[in-house]
Amino acid sequence: MPRNDTQTPLLELRLPTPPRLGVVDDDDITDGDRVRKRWYHYIPLLMAIVMILAPHPSLIVIFVHYYYRVHDAPLRGVVHMCIIYLLTFLAFSSLIVVLARDPGPVTGDKGYGEEAGGSAEREEESFLEALLAPPEGEEAHGPGKWCKKCDAPKPERAHHCGSCGRCVLKMDHHCMWLGHRCIGHRTHASFVHFLICISVLAAYVAIMCASVVYWAFTHPMAIDETTPVHAILLAFYGLVIGMVIGSFTGYHIYLITTNQTTLESLSPFWLLRHIPPLPDNADSRKLSNPPLEHELSFEQRMLVRDAHRHIRLYDVGWRNNWAQVFGWSKPWGWVHRLVIGGSCMGDGRSFPRNPRSDEMLSRLAAELVSADKDR
Repeated sequence: MPRNDTQTPLLELRLPTPPRLGVVDDDDITDGDRVRKRWYHYIPLLMAIVMILAPHPSLIVIFVHYYYRVHDAPLRGVVHMCIIYLLTFLAFSSLIVVLARDPGPVTGDKGYGEEAGGSAEREEESFLEALLAPPEGEEAHGPGKWCKKCDAPKPERAHHCGSCGRCVLKMDHHCMWLGHRCIGHRTHASFVHFLICISVLAAYVAIMCASVVYWAFTHPMAIDETTPVHAILLAFYGLVIGMVIGSFTGYHIYLITTNQTTLESLSPFWLLRHIPPLPDNADSRKLSNPPLEHELSFEQRMLVRDAHRHIRLYDVGWRNNWAQVFGWSKPWGWVHRLVIGGSCMGDGRSFPRNPRSDEMLSRLAAELVSADKDR
């Protein structure tokens, strides 16, 4: 029998492959590293585009039959058509920005198809950041700390999106209607501008078609039977879209005015990450520093929820809040930005704080310790 010269060692030490800390290539990404989108993820986006374009054939019927044939006022029809198609153009412009732009890359990886640059410098910087990463067992989701899912730093107001498999700067929410993409620091202004354009467009169409329906009912013999049907359907369609999207737009206007994101508004316990060190109290149980949500009693949870209604950590005044989100610096720059949209100011990693928030957070920490003593 042939002799096998290969000898199996008695003890073999196999070290795991170290994670790549620099720029990540798409070829090196596996399904476990980043969620790959399938064709069905884009079905809601296609539905949204169809819902925007669906009313236009009926609008053309109204323009021709009502403004041109009945009233012989083509100029009025052209004005209405220009306003409607201008709002549609602005809405699609903001939609393209949301779809084409990365919402906010935390690291130097290629996010959403964008190219990354400066690989050598970023790899060296990431290696130093990895050495400073918190050890296992410490809280890694506080501001300026480490995301252990991405093996990357997690700046202030950044969140890890489980659907996208990555962290996003100043993440607002994950939107399934826009191609299953995150709305973050670089796309929040365009997203809100898109909502405003759709809300104004729906309200304008509803009001215009409602006036056509009223005139048709008061002059039934002066108009054909099909035009009022188109007007009734468009008025109802615009009313429904305006109520649904308009309420969502109003909510985001409130969030911008108070400088909050959707995640920050709906998650009161994120305040625990910013609480100062708890004062020592020998009579109380030991809470983590900062305290964790599962350690809190019912009374302490109510204290956090009540404080969340009053503490606006990043609220620096409604004018500065809007300027920060839409990115204007000149006195009348808001006019230009509200018409064409914009992008958020800053790098998305640090934000000015409300000067009153530190005092309110210190008061919340003292109340948590006092409530912990009575448990």
